[in-house]
Amino acid sequence: MKGTVYKSTGSWYTVKSQQGDFYQCRIKGKFRIGGIKSTNPVAVGDHVAFKVETKGDETVGVIHKIESRDNYIIRKSVNLSKQTHIIAANIDVAFLLVTFNNPPTFTTFIDRFLITAEAYHVKAVLLFNKIDLYNEDELLEIKYLAALYREIGYDCIGISAKTGKNVDKVKALMQDKVSVFSGHSGTGKSTLVNIIEANLDLKTAKISEQHQQGQHTTTFAEMYDLSFGAQIIDTPGIRGFGVVEIDKEELGDYFPEFFELKQECKFNNCLHINEPQCAIKDALENQEIAWSRYKSYLQILEGEDDGYRKDIYKKE
Repeated sequence: MKGTVYKSTGSWYTVKSQQGDFYQCRIKGKFRIGGIKSTNPVAVGDHVAFKVETKGDETVGVIHKIESRDNYIIRKSVNLSKQTHIIAANIDVAFLLVTFNNPPTFTTFIDRFLITAEAYHVKAVLLFNKIDLYNEDELLEIKYLAALYREIGYDCIGISAKTGKNVDKVKALMQDKVSVFSGHSGTGKSTLVNIIEANLDLKTAKISEQHQQGQHTTTFAEMYDLSFGAQIIDTPGIRGFGVVEIDKEELGDYFPEFFELKQECKFNNCLHINEPQCAIKDALENQEIAWSRYKSYLQILEGEDDGYRKDIYKKE
């Protein structure tokens, strides 16, 4: 039988068959996917082949094959081991929830998310949440950020997961697709999913007043079928977003506004730092490229970590 993994708790996997039935499955033996040393070789969103076994009154499935993935989200271990944890696979749209404060989302985090989405061909959409809570100056900042990223070519939507403002626009982008919601804990992922599909009733938690951070309410990824022909993978909150290894010469290609101009640079291998006649540096001086984007580019180029655990998109 073939099916899709909807939930993983470490040792057991909930798989929905092509016929629409759910089975509790385990894996037989050890899987190695493309040389990945992972704590969980089978991820939510994986398409798998499994066999059903009946022992007494118990019917369980045994996963024996994982189909090729289009892409996946992988988290590197926080300790010194090189093990990784795959959160979700086969994603059509990745939504990043951005909040101006409570908790704050910085442009370096947004850019790292967008760069890795670009690198592995995942459509990314920015959702500026909690617009019902901002004062006039904060709204102006949000509008500035949204205009910056729209100019580059990204879909940006100002929403309120609490009041439902513009949630219909989000649903339209989710139609007939597998979507994943990402963002810091406390940005409103579970609240948004609940207003999109009220009967899911995902757990939510208040923001810590002291640290302006959300509490983790989602501890593992889980896929849900929605009533309007979409699927959503709810994932744990992300504190940091490390960029997958990308060659220095290729990094600029994942900044669409850099890629558009790079042919005008004097040198084919221009890194846009100190080289003469660099089109990107010229555009920067002419305010045609945002300094925040260039700053993110330099930080990644120089190998600066964002200080938190790494969560990345990867394509096999």
